[in-house]
Amino acid sequence: MDVFGGAPRFLAYPRPVVVQSGTDAVLKCQIGGDPRPAVIWERNNEKIHPEGRYRLFEDGNVYNLIITSVTVEDSGQYICKAKNCIGETYAAATLKVQGEAQEMEFREENKPRFLIKPLSTRVGRGEDAVFSCKLWGNPRPEVMWEKDGKKLNEIFESAHFAISYQDGGWFQLKIFKTRAPDGGVYTCKARNEFGESLAGAVLLVDARPGHEDEGNHDPLPNSAKVKMFAVTEGKHAKFRCYVTGKPKPEILWRKDGRLILSGRRYLLYEDREGYFTLKVLYCKQQDNGVYVCSASNTAGQTLSAVHLIVKEPPVRFKQPLNDLQVWERDLAVLECEVPEDSVLITWYLEDRRLQPGAKYGMEEWGTKRRLTIRDIGVDDDGIYLCEMADGGRSIAEVAVKGTIVRKLPRKVDVLEGENAAFCVEVEEEEMDIHWYKDGTELRETHQTILKSFGRTHILVFVNTTPQDSGLVMFYVGRSKTSSQLRVKAARHCPPSCPIGVQINTERANAALLSWFPAQDSRKNPPSGYIIERQEVGSQEWLQCLTTDSATSVEILGDSVPCEADYRFRICSVNKYGRSGNVEFPRAAHLVPVARIQAPLQDALVPEGQDACFTIELSASVIGTWFLNGNQLQDDERFSIRRSRTHQSLRIRGVRDTDNGAEITFIAYGIRDSAALYIQAPLVKFTPLSEMDRNKFVEVALQCELSDPLAQVSWYKDGVKLLPQNGLDFKSKGTERQMIVQTAEFYHSGLYSCKTRGDAVHFNVDVKAAPVRFSAVPEAEKNKCIEAGGHFELHCKVSDPTAQVSWFHNNTQLQLETGLDIQSEGDVRTLVVNPAEPSHSGLYRCESSDDSVQFTVDIKVTFSSVPEAQRTTCIESGRPFKLQCEVSDPDAQVWWYKDGNKVLPQDGIVTMYEEAMRTLSVQSAELCHSGTYSCQTNNDAISFHVEIKGDLMFSFMKTPHEMCVN
Repeated sequence: MDVFGGAPRFLAYPRPVVVQSGTDAVLKCQIGGDPRPAVIWERNNEKIHPEGRYRLFEDGNVYNLIITSVTVEDSGQYICKAKNCIGETYAAATLKVQGEAQEMEFREENKPRFLIKPLSTRVGRGEDAVFSCKLWGNPRPEVMWEKDGKKLNEIFESAHFAISYQDGGWFQLKIFKTRAPDGGVYTCKARNEFGESLAGAVLLVDARPGHEDEGNHDPLPNSAKVKMFAVTEGKHAKFRCYVTGKPKPEILWRKDGRLILSGRRYLLYEDREGYFTLKVLYCKQQDNGVYVCSASNTAGQTLSAVHLIVKEPPVRFKQPLNDLQVWERDLAVLECEVPEDSVLITWYLEDRRLQPGAKYGMEEWGTKRRLTIRDIGVDDDGIYLCEMADGGRSIAEVAVKGTIVRKLPRKVDVLEGENAAFCVEVEEEEMDIHWYKDGTELRETHQTILKSFGRTHILVFVNTTPQDSGLVMFYVGRSKTSSQLRVKAARHCPPSCPIGVQINTERANAALLSWFPAQDSRKNPPSGYIIERQEVGSQEWLQCLTTDSATSVEILGDSVPCEADYRFRICSVNKYGRSGNVEFPRAAHLVPVARIQAPLQDALVPEGQDACFTIELSASVIGTWFLNGNQLQDDERFSIRRSRTHQSLRIRGVRDTDNGAEITFIAYGIRDSAALYIQAPLVKFTPLSEMDRNKFVEVALQCELSDPLAQVSWYKDGVKLLPQNGLDFKSKGTERQMIVQTAEFYHSGLYSCKTRGDAVHFNVDVKAAPVRFSAVPEAEKNKCIEAGGHFELHCKVSDPTAQVSWFHNNTQLQLETGLDIQSEGDVRTLVVNPAEPSHSGLYRCESSDDSVQFTVDIKVTFSSVPEAQRTTCIESGRPFKLQCEVSDPDAQVWWYKDGNKVLPQDGIVTMYEEAMRTLSVQSAELCHSGTYSCQTNNDAISFHVEIKGDLMFSFMKTPHEMCVN
């Protein structure tokens, strides 16, 4: 006899596997054995666990190890080990990952690349502009054009531009009848499955001759609509307009009818929030006047105005500084006179404090103050300030004439991903110019644009990164101008939710979950995923596993604590947080693998008694009971109970026909049986009903024998009864009776009627009638109460003197704060005030003979907030608060904005104070606009917040009224 016949053995050994880098590898082998062996995989003497990129999958006697997205590091030897109680065996499998270098070369070779990039161009106002480029990529790339980081259809009408493709890889963008707002940086982005490339070009739109004076005679707005704005001399004044419309409106600013152009003290730009801004730097008395902003497109024009008043300082200079024009390399001298000799002053070049030295000479005599600027250059061009200790300022503009007519700004700040543009104008065409960054001369690439238009020279960094930050310098001959470029890193956020979630339950006792990363995962990639499970009928979600780059996992019955239907959900995570949860579309029924800890036992039970069968398992599973092959249901005769790992069956009042019956318990992977034997008496009593066996005041005890000739004896509390006054014994056929003529309390006790081989027992309790509860209406038995309120439970007893006990979730209640137990006549009342979520549950009122149950559900809700307080409209920069009150001071709430959970961050604070819940923003920004909601587990309240800027107007097709702050 082969005693090792059931040992594990390989029916098919694993074969060597060769795969390409980035694909999935499957190692498999076929193993037999009885009992079924346990199979594990190892690498480098370490067990491989089914998580991350590893999955273990069984199909009959075929065992699979799946490795997703393999790399060269996954190459090597893998060991498959099989073991059961009889023996063990193992075999090796080799994995070779090929072609990573070839694959990278293949991807690089097929990704999009520009053979001819678009060229920067300059056109006159009203002319058409064309950008063409030639691309290669396999498959043919998808091309998208953007202007200044925005999609063209967001800023242009469809009739204003056209995008075309011609054979040979030529892509073209044409802009019709250009206007001043069409000028800017145009980016061509090409993408296919192997990567993406981009290239940019600049468009300059020249005004028509005399266009600078267009609109000089526009009528001023109605004086009632001209707002007043005051600023102290030497401070900045800032005006902002918000404009929408297609085509994008053209913005012109004027002061007292004269067109304003960008210069040393006038800054004109569009900020990141879409506001067109005019900033007047270091205001002087000559800046007093009316500033008009006009917006126009093909649909029309609109105007708005503000009157700027420049207030004089409390203490004035006796003699202020005077504006100055000097030639490059010359000496510049600025002089002013302060009120008194003792007044201290400080010199500034715009926001930079100047110190005496080789460059700057500073002199004082009496009330006179002098600043001498030596070897003046283009970067010395700007606004100079002489500031007294009390804050009074005198301002002068120093214009440096020379080779460079238009210099670089002192600094340029952009966000990561935006374009950084620099423009310089020199005095003559075809001059020898050079651009440098951090001392290295720049050359044109797809992402660095260098373009000259006559005397105008442009540098653009396309799609900037923080590494592009540095010092940008422009040289022409001996002249230079410089600017500090700062690229701020974009704010990083948690990843987006996974998409395309699916669940497959075809395999028994397993759920295969799969999903795809969010479409924006390249921009904001997840570092992994968290999967949670929830037992159907429960409210609690529990984390069951995490993965890194895998997009599918298999959940086995072994991983759950008890047999049930389970739901699953998933979220993405990275170092900045986690996304929202996405629930898989349906539930899966999972069963843990259980073993028998204590088997069923045969039962020998006298006829008429109850038979009980129990089995103890190692895990909580749902099982089924059978009697002689027939499935049993929980009813009056059969009582089926399950408590964690303990399963029981009670058969009430077994019969002679049950003798020898087979009792079977079957659960997932488990089957056990036992026999039921009936112990029959020589003389059998007919079973008594519950009413006949328990007597209350009744005087007759009666039973029935199987033999009409049998003799019986009556006993009370074990003492044999003899005929006496008040007791009467009767015998008629098979019936036997004992009659108590007049029942007294001392007649209570245990009575028995005995014959040879059998006995029947009676409980006699001489007392008042049992205490019963009156029926309670269904509406009163099920209550749903708001937290903070109160509730009362009422019931009636049949005896007004009866004592009752109240229970909450099987725990007896005692008098304490918030609980009041009342008794009035036949009414019994439980009062709970105030109601808290912990008061939810099952309540029971018990007498000595009866009970009644109630169900109470306490919900946490929000107090009503007036509609006016739920809508907030404030100006940018000011604080605001959103407040609501919950019915339970201890309730947890969550704040959401536009459906996204609000996380702790600068400027947004959430506070708890008793029942009040507050969201506070110290300085409102446009990004704070939106719909906010505060949510509990079963209620929510929403607020709408609108943040307004300083100067705002809006139109879509035809411009409308604007307002200026």
